[in-house]
Amino acid sequence: MAASFHLLSPSLSNFMKGQVGVRLYSEHCLNCITFFHNCRQKQNCNIKLYMVPGKAIAHHHWSRQFASIGSPETNVDVSSGVSDLDDFQRYKTLLEHSSSHLNGINDFERQLQELFEEVKTMIMMGNKNDAIDLLQANYEAVKEQINAGTKGIEEAAILDIIALGYMAIGDLNFVGYLLNMMSEVVDCLKNEEPLLDGILVHMGSMYSRLGKFEKSILVYRRVISILENIYGKDSTFLITPLLGTAKVLGSVGRVRKAVEIYHRVITILESNRGAESEDLVLPLFGLGNLLIKEGKAVDAESAFIRIQKIYTKKYGEHDGRVGLAMCSLAHANCAKGNTDEAIDLYKKGLQVIKDSKYMTLDDSIMEKMRIDLAELLHVVGRGKEGRELLEECLLITENYKGREHPSSVTHLINLATSYSQSKNFVEAERLLRTSLEIMMKTVGPDDQSITFPMLQLGVTLYRLNRVEEAEKLVLEVLRTREKAFGKDSLPVGEALDCLVAIQIRLGKDEVELLEMLKRVLRIQEKEFGNDSEEVMSTLKKVVFYLNKLGRNDEKIPLLKRLSNLRMKYKQKIAY
Repeated sequence: MAASFHLLSPSLSNFMKGQVGVRLYSEHCLNCITFFHNCRQKQNCNIKLYMVPGKAIAHHHWSRQFASIGSPETNVDVSSGVSDLDDFQRYKTLLEHSSSHLNGINDFERQLQELFEEVKTMIMMGNKNDAIDLLQANYEAVKEQINAGTKGIEEAAILDIIALGYMAIGDLNFVGYLLNMMSEVVDCLKNEEPLLDGILVHMGSMYSRLGKFEKSILVYRRVISILENIYGKDSTFLITPLLGTAKVLGSVGRVRKAVEIYHRVITILESNRGAESEDLVLPLFGLGNLLIKEGKAVDAESAFIRIQKIYTKKYGEHDGRVGLAMCSLAHANCAKGNTDEAIDLYKKGLQVIKDSKYMTLDDSIMEKMRIDLAELLHVVGRGKEGRELLEECLLITENYKGREHPSSVTHLINLATSYSQSKNFVEAERLLRTSLEIMMKTVGPDDQSITFPMLQLGVTLYRLNRVEEAEKLVLEVLRTREKAFGKDSLPVGEALDCLVAIQIRLGKDEVELLEMLKRVLRIQEKEFGNDSEEVMSTLKKVVFYLNKLGRNDEKIPLLKRLSNLRMKYKQKIAY
């Protein structure tokens, strides 16, 4: 059950409620939405929006907002709030207003902006239910118009605001439904329609968030064509949809085209804003990250060095933004294999950010960078230094949020991982049990999210030779994951793999062990491919038990397959 050292990022809570694997979520665009900035004048619009007066939400509490490094978008931590039911009675439909009081497209755009601001503020203040009521009221109104055959820019724009609102709430299923409605409307609209470019940009971003990358690319392609025809191919108005396109292309593996677009954005900005413009940071950051993923760390390093120079010249070497750039540069150095230089850059960068007070100590970006550095320190054998950083993360979280706050679970599990690597399984067990206690108070004993620390605890007990306890825990993990993810899912395969190791030590029936290993193999083949290293490792175990049981007819074709895989990986290492 050996595994490479890996620490969790601060988004463990998202992982626990979703799927295996940890990632930062930063797709909800709340503060950085640019509303229809390329509007052309048109005749008066029929405005059909429900609005809520600002005083109706003034009594609610602020909920903190988090931003992910390197992204122009933000992710909001939305807490539920108790709404005043009378507030909704004061909502007014703009259908009640006379069009003579309105001044055409600019008034419509202003009221769209106001509606979104109301929804955003409600969500950020924890008043989620009222936000949903307001969005639903507008949805019912616009749906009625569409069903009556009215499919113009006004309907598309209102649907856009509603979809953005539901994105912020996190109801992605309904966002997908709304996007289908929007697509039917915008497909019928001419490119000359005002507001259309902004709507298409939002649609591209939302399709990307839903993983519908091809649709995202098509929408971005249309808006780029619209803007090129109006402003030319070197206009800064192209920057947002070009960056969106590059991001999507990178996500679907079309790296060469994505790199070309990043370079096009950089060229446009250099010619319009200058070679040292701060606006270059975002495309340089996107380009650098993409190049690292593609194993081109040297080219990525050049992008991050340029970011550091831009920030240093504009703000001075002690500014927090310079510290952030240093941490990005550290990431590139790590990818190049320059681990000592990477560690030094991480430390200096974090210290600059801390000294400049550019971010609070508990900021999720700083937390992630501390964890990245801790992981790197463990990888190079400096586990004690790495553990000190992880303890600092835990202490900061406890100081800011309380000793048993769910956010501390990430750091408890990371510390347990560190102690396990140093063979201190007793301390690892204590930390994992603490994390389980905190989680059970938050999500309950039957939630699938609890299986992550529970499985790690099972492995720890196995290493402490408390094998019966380990088996009991892992069987519980297996049952919960089968129910949550399906019997052929990767989380189930992970649990099965651990269970096999435990039951081997317990001397369980070899035929049953072989069947479990075959099941693990099928899952790995589906998830990683027939030629993956994971498959090769499990094939060895399957062949071993087939040989033990004297089942040579089954063993011979697998031996041939295993031999081919070994040759493949030998050649890979040689090159």
